[in-house]
Amino acid sequence: MSSERLYDRNFNCAFLSQIGFSLVNMALLAHYPRWIAHHGGEVDAAGWITGTASIAGLLLRPWIGQWVDRFGARTIWLSGYAIFAIGSLSNLWIHDLGPAIYICRALLVVGSAVIFSSSLTYVTHLAPAGRRAEAIGTLGAAAFMGIVIGPWLGELVLSTSRTRDEFETLFVGGAVLLLLPVSLVMLIRPAETEPGHGSIRLTEFLKTSRRHWPGMIVMMQITFGLCVTVPFVFLTKFVDDTGLVDTGFSKVSLFFMCYAGWGLTLRIVFRRTPDRLGRRKVLLVGAVAMSLGMLSFLVVDPDHSMLIVVPALLCGTGHSLMYHTCTSLFLDSFPTDVRGAGSGLSMVALDIGSVGGAQLLGEVAHRFGYDLLFVIVAGVALVAASIYAVSSVPVWRARRQASS
Repeated sequence: MSSERLYDRNFNCAFLSQIGFSLVNMALLAHYPRWIAHHGGEVDAAGWITGTASIAGLLLRPWIGQWVDRFGARTIWLSGYAIFAIGSLSNLWIHDLGPAIYICRALLVVGSAVIFSSSLTYVTHLAPAGRRAEAIGTLGAAAFMGIVIGPWLGELVLSTSRTRDEFETLFVGGAVLLLLPVSLVMLIRPAETEPGHGSIRLTEFLKTSRRHWPGMIVMMQITFGLCVTVPFVFLTKFVDDTGLVDTGFSKVSLFFMCYAGWGLTLRIVFRRTPDRLGRRKVLLVGAVAMSLGMLSFLVVDPDHSMLIVVPALLCGTGHSLMYHTCTSLFLDSFPTDVRGAGSGLSMVALDIGSVGGAQLLGEVAHRFGYDLLFVIVAGVALVAASIYAVSSVPVWRARRQASS
């Protein structure tokens, strides 16, 4: 591989595999709150089940990154698919909101955590140093493609009555569809810079994280994790509880098609902008867009249901600009031989936002309504962006002095 080449056979297989997985993941993720509602759960139950299950992913993140460094991304990647498939099929034995549903949801969380950490680490090993943000952004574009189609495919299976048979078809179909992305991962070869060694002890992960601590970007990754709980945990319940009537087309599918379709367009058009204009600046623009997107949910009601397009476009903009820039900045301080640990720490930060966000925001929505939920998330995003902007001033000043 030449020093500047990125899009080779291995990257293409990784990209296509990520599309396939994201499609299945979103088909299940978007409609899992409705599976909880099928068993009598309200929005607070959806928040607690999602947040509690995410703790499993959070606790395993340190080892996932080290397993990738030790055994290789391809091996751990395939194990993630196996865990996710088991998690999907295990829902066939769920009949109430007892401990079993927490375990099933946790298996889905852990499986996706393993898959995303492995794929992220793999593409950063493939990418030339100057194109790392582009590589992460392109891989994220694959996820956007899944977000566009996945929720809509789920609604092809689920009718308005949402019977148990329909949910069982969704879970079995999801497990079967994973065969395609699995076959694509089996075709990739290890990247030349993968270390193939390393410790798998928690103490070593903590030492590595402390030694290469990335700084204030950790706060932004936590904030991003909090923000994405709104579309990925609460959106379907918001649509159902608010009574956004479907007049010809599902509002859930409409939201995700606009959210991900627009985000994908921005990601492709501006894929090299972060490396050229500056990743910090692009990240801050994304955080402001995400904050405005949360506030725009306040104008969506049963009489103006089509306005759901507005938060979809703004939040899609925020997601498109935030994730890959944030992750790239996060990984900058981690050398090649501990890149997996860096990816693991990055996902830990994201999970912290998701875990706390799902549980606390679910309670807020249940007790005080969705409007306060949106205002809180918007405020957190805006405050975090302001703090990060101030912390970036010395960096920008030093770069201007160096260039002059």
